[in-house]
Amino acid sequence: MLRSCSSAELSRESFPPHILVFPSKLPRLHFPSYGFNHTHRRFSKIPNFLGQGLSTTVNIYSQKLTSRESRVSLQCHSKTLFSPARSSPSNAKKKKYGGVLPSILRSLESDNDLEKTLSSACENLNPKEQTVILKSQGNCERVVRVFEFFKSLKDYVPNVIHYNIVLRALGRAQKWDELRLCWIEMAKNGVLPTNNTYGMLVDVYGKAGMVKEALLWIKHMRVRGLYPDEVTMNTVVRVLKDAGDFNRADRFYKDWCIGRVDLNDLELDSMIDFDNGSGSAISFKHFLSTELFRTGGRNPVSESLGSSDTESSVRKPRLTSTYNTLIDLYGKAGRLKDAADVFSEMLKSGVAMDTITFNTMIFTCGSHGQLSEAESLLTKMEERGIAPDTKTYNIFLSLYAGAGNIEAALEHYRKIRKVGLFPDIVTHRAILHVLCERNMVQEVETVIEEMEKSGIQIDEQSLPVLMKMYIDEGLLDQAKTLFEKFLLGYELSSKASAAIIDAYAERGLLTEAEAIFYRKRDYPRQKRGIIEYNVMIKAYGKAELYDKAFSLFKSMRNHGTWPDECTYNSLVQMFSGGDLVDHARDLLSEMQAAGLRPKCQTFSSLIACYARLGQLSGAVDVYEEMIGAGVKPNEVVFGSLINGFAESSSVEEALRYFRMMEESGVPANKIVLTSLIKAYAKVGCLEGAQRVYEKIKELDGGPDTIASNSILNLYADLGMVYEARCVFDNLKENGGADGFSFATMMYLYKSLGMLDEAIDVADEMKQSGLLRDCSSYNKVMACYVRNGQLRGCAELLHEMINRKILPDTGTFNVLVTALKKGGIPIEAVTQLESAYQEGKPYARQAIIITVFSSVGLHAYALGSCDAIIKAEIPLESFVYNSTIYAYGSSGQIDKALNIFMKLKDEGLEPDVVTYINLVSCYGKAGMFEGVKRIYRQLKYGEIEPNESLFKAVMDAYRAANKPDLAELVNQEMKFAFEGQDNSGSESEVEGESEDIALDL
Repeated sequence: MLRSCSSAELSRESFPPHILVFPSKLPRLHFPSYGFNHTHRRFSKIPNFLGQGLSTTVNIYSQKLTSRESRVSLQCHSKTLFSPARSSPSNAKKKKYGGVLPSILRSLESDNDLEKTLSSACENLNPKEQTVILKSQGNCERVVRVFEFFKSLKDYVPNVIHYNIVLRALGRAQKWDELRLCWIEMAKNGVLPTNNTYGMLVDVYGKAGMVKEALLWIKHMRVRGLYPDEVTMNTVVRVLKDAGDFNRADRFYKDWCIGRVDLNDLELDSMIDFDNGSGSAISFKHFLSTELFRTGGRNPVSESLGSSDTESSVRKPRLTSTYNTLIDLYGKAGRLKDAADVFSEMLKSGVAMDTITFNTMIFTCGSHGQLSEAESLLTKMEERGIAPDTKTYNIFLSLYAGAGNIEAALEHYRKIRKVGLFPDIVTHRAILHVLCERNMVQEVETVIEEMEKSGIQIDEQSLPVLMKMYIDEGLLDQAKTLFEKFLLGYELSSKASAAIIDAYAERGLLTEAEAIFYRKRDYPRQKRGIIEYNVMIKAYGKAELYDKAFSLFKSMRNHGTWPDECTYNSLVQMFSGGDLVDHARDLLSEMQAAGLRPKCQTFSSLIACYARLGQLSGAVDVYEEMIGAGVKPNEVVFGSLINGFAESSSVEEALRYFRMMEESGVPANKIVLTSLIKAYAKVGCLEGAQRVYEKIKELDGGPDTIASNSILNLYADLGMVYEARCVFDNLKENGGADGFSFATMMYLYKSLGMLDEAIDVADEMKQSGLLRDCSSYNKVMACYVRNGQLRGCAELLHEMINRKILPDTGTFNVLVTALKKGGIPIEAVTQLESAYQEGKPYARQAIIITVFSSVGLHAYALGSCDAIIKAEIPLESFVYNSTIYAYGSSGQIDKALNIFMKLKDEGLEPDVVTYINLVSCYGKAGMFEGVKRIYRQLKYGEIEPNESLFKAVMDAYRAANKPDLAELVNQEMKFAFEGQDNSGSESEVEGESEDIALDL
């Protein structure tokens, strides 16, 4: 027994033979939310297998369509889903007719005047010949016109076969009003529906997505006394299977087997829809549930017209197609044993198996991972004399690709030719998609070469997939060449064009995306579709080119394309994301005035924008407008409002919207609850914050990093060390501690004077690899400075620069404080700080040079000095002073004095900082004459008395072991500043050095 099987759409009634459907388990090819349509005549035969979600959907299993079956349509009517039978020679095999029919059919195909041709050649046809003519028409309009001509003939006798053909054509084209009138006319003419009629109506309604309405035809059929034959039953089961209603499909089949088909769970009244918006007097749903039944029920059913099957008799299916449908049904429903039982029952009952049967079972097994069973079924298939077809190998290709076995997938692709078959369009499309998904460029190009040798062109559905692969791999020239080559012989649909535009835009290639959008269109009907506009607008929004997006939006109408809901939704969300709240608000109003309905996401983006900007009254207005429009708010809407009020410390309002959220049945998530913690923290309400935090602990996964950081920050503000440490340790254990967590703990310890603990946290943060940006470096550097570890601060500064992280204002605030605390004269620090605040050239470099020199990292400092000196550009005094200090502190006195001479050569006058640095250099070099000269200038007033300069002279004498001279200078300093209180400046410097803000 087969252990495991899935399903694919195998039924010939469901899909045309050239569609391949990958199972849900297999990898799917995803594009942006755009499907593909085919408008060029050379693509009219290719079905659309990329839906709105654009996952690749390909059906491997199907066969020729009989008169009871339908094909997927691409054109015919604004709502058309199914095309009528086509007379194109490229269709499936055409039946050959004798007599006058071939010449009549050729005339009808070639002549534009249909009625004239009919009048000249079709007045004396018998009913069978009339049936052939009707069935051969390419669209529903022609079917109706031919039928009207036949009815106008004097000897024409209405019959059910002709009405079946017309009803089928109208149903495929979804012309429901015309179908209703045709049904009424059929009843008036005394033509009674048969099993074929009902089966056909179930089929077209089911394929239009109206499953309940399709089942109502069976209910009507039972009211008239007809019992579904096997073909009709098979159609019903297939419609329910395709709709995913597996249980009802199984129940209908089993009821049919025991002669019971009642459908009592269908209520006619529930189907009535008076407000259909179509402008017709009665909708097709209303028609089905009222007039339809009255019309069909007036005439008794002839015994001869009834089904040969009778109610309440036990029956078993006899058709291969029925068994194929059942296998597929159970496979899709996951009832693998039932699928295997149906397969076994076929063998026992002697029902002939065909290629579709084995294809179905192969796919069912393979898509559930039973590839070995699938291979064994292939062997059994050949043993029974049933030859595998191209679709069989397509199945294996898709199954092995889904399992990640690309070699096996390629092997089955090559095997198609080895066994004498030919790859079809589905084969090429599938193998290209599989290879493109994995960016296997060389293999893709090999397949393309094989296609070209066989005269097979790349189809429109594969073009965007190939383009995306080339774009993702950076092969833009190949992508461009492929696109241009395709346009030489084909017309590109808007949806395919949109997918290509989006592929470029996703990679930030706006120029290339614009080239596709604005390309010259060779066909008058090839105007840009709404989907192309929407994708291009989205691309501009992603690049934050809001002006271009708005300009394109304004130009749409001038080119005959009107914006839809997607256009407005995208624009409102785009402008809201860019904080262009006025533009977003205006567009929302314009959208509603146009009768379009905004999505919840559109309202929520605008509410979030208002909240982010602190304009809470605007957020509330949009919320009330949303409620008035009947759009139910979700957790994002409530979260934005709660967070906005939390940021503004409006706790009561935040709590009010939280209660409204609970009353609306919207579950609170971690984001919303974290916002409540923030609201309580703003007002210092510890109890409320802790209560909410406990709620978060009850959610799946417990508190996340943001929630924990929120309560941690509150504990830090309140100085609650133990509680904060518990939260912090828990974060570290769970791997959730981030830079904010560490910074908060540093702030807490620093504020309480626990500097050793603060340094421990800083070191831990550094070792954890969380120093990733300027802000995180600033926090740790500030902690080092506060604890007096100035060299550690400088080393972090060097690491930061090496990692190409540019210091910001916060960094230089920390560095200036480090200089003050590191003993650099206040005049030098003030000079550097002033230059930085004024934005002078080289102010940043001068501060960094001084920091490195002050802690002995001379190599770092001198590297910058050498670069500045070699630049040979005019410098200001503060730059020369920092370089003199750097060279002097490193012992390179000659270079320091050379810089001093260069300063004078530039016409700059030495200032007090210059003299301080010179005295230091003279003292280190033992050049006491230089020290004495500056001291004399200071003593006799040639240099304005300065305490830092006096101290520099004293330090020079002490370094030379001349304490007597140092004391003499000290006495002179006291005399110079007698009566002045200098304690204020010192305490001010000390206070500033202690006040290093940690940017949280």
